[in-house]
Amino acid sequence: MTDATPLPTPSPAAPPPAAPAPSGAPRRTVLAAALAAAGSAVTASASPASASPASASAVFGPAPATVPPASTASASAEEGAHGLVDNRFWTSCTDWRSGTATGTRALAGRRPALVIGAPAGRTEYTDPHTGTKTTWDYATWTSPEHLSTVPATEVIASWNADTPAGTWIAVELKGRYTDGSETPWYVMGRWAGGDGDIRRTSVDGQKDGRSSVWTDTFAIDDPASGLRLASYRLRLTLHRRPGTKLTPAVWRVGAMASDIPDRFTVPASEPGLARELVVPRYSQNTHIGQYPEYDNGGEAWCSPTSSQMIIEYWGRKPTAEDLAWVNPAFADPQVCHAARFTYDYQYEGCGNWPFNAAYAATYDDMSAVVTRLRSLTELETLIRAGIPAITSQSFLKEELTGAGYGTAGHLMTVIGFTASGDVIANDPASPTNEAVRRVYRRREWENIWLRTKRYNASGKVVSGTGGVCYLYWPAHPTTAQLRALAAVGVR
Repeated sequence: MTDATPLPTPSPAAPPPAAPAPSGAPRRTVLAAALAAAGSAVTASASPASASPASASAVFGPAPATVPPASTASASAEEGAHGLVDNRFWTSCTDWRSGTATGTRALAGRRPALVIGAPAGRTEYTDPHTGTKTTWDYATWTSPEHLSTVPATEVIASWNADTPAGTWIAVELKGRYTDGSETPWYVMGRWAGGDGDIRRTSVDGQKDGRSSVWTDTFAIDDPASGLRLASYRLRLTLHRRPGTKLTPAVWRVGAMASDIPDRFTVPASEPGLARELVVPRYSQNTHIGQYPEYDNGGEAWCSPTSSQMIIEYWGRKPTAEDLAWVNPAFADPQVCHAARFTYDYQYEGCGNWPFNAAYAATYDDMSAVVTRLRSLTELETLIRAGIPAITSQSFLKEELTGAGYGTAGHLMTVIGFTASGDVIANDPASPTNEAVRRVYRRREWENIWLRTKRYNASGKVVSGTGGVCYLYWPAHPTTAQLRALAAVGVR
């Protein structure tokens, strides 16, 4: 998750904008530095507001006789084509019925959902951010074991759900390593669309000595060891106020697993599309100083600002009632709304990647995932079908001509390509809405987005995001959109 304020790049003699990620941490400089500074020593455990986890053998069954080997992909010109990213999402009635349900049921319809049937039991949850202890009915669903096509160094979960007031969900992951041993149940998020019942939150300090969860990303601690995650299961726990008929409705849950090799540069791609989508333009900087309780105000709102642009591209927006809490003197109140309802109270920021996708999916008939793309060619495939993307990148000022700033982590909305193949981006780190549309050089842009390693201003090696992006699209897309999504591995 990178949602940092773009800042002027310091001179080489100045301190770096963020400390380098600790060895083995996921490739996210800002987050790794923040968590390293926190120094949390809490060990991973199942959600206290979930049912007690089954034993490892009950979850996975016996270890397979042969476990897929770790990936040996190299940073060659062919690496972008296949084998680096695996997506698996559960969305259909067949999917929901394939898992292990304890108190949940599949609800058929145009958009099948997982809901509470008869609760499995009752539990107490003490919100760590308010201190409030509340009793909840709960029900669970555990996915089948997914054998990833990519033995992975990182996994990022996504979910799309409706959580009426009085309900919320927890999402957890349990994996099997390539040596046959298993992870604990890791909490990938405790989430509600609102903030009146619980504070949506990631969970710090989850680790087992071989892997860790860094806010929203499962990561192998030492990829050089060859250890990878071969497979995983996801567990959903749905909560509601006792004695009510309320229920969350989960339409999609899944994860992106990847093994992106360390690389400072990526092969150049050939331009293949000239098209620009008409996407609303919002500047995060016009909100500086507004609602500082949400990640210090607009200066750090690149992620929710980008999310709001694409949500409105698809014709959705908050209602006047939704925005009634925003100071009427503030322009573009929907950006303030997006910041509030993507805010992660543990991370203390609005850049939790799955929380942004989950926020987008709270709008009528919207789907959203966090994934990785492997090339600008894949991004062109999406733009051709009318699907913009939010991309995460970090760079020095001189590495992206025309940006005018350097950043340890920043989100932009890619809306098209020029005739020469350069990238057209709505960059929220702009002084005004009118200045948001930018054209960035193709070669520079693809490298700062797709690389996993870079040098900061003081010459230290720090992390890049390796092609992370958010994709938002209608729940009932066109045939062309379905084909484009399938071409980048999202179904």
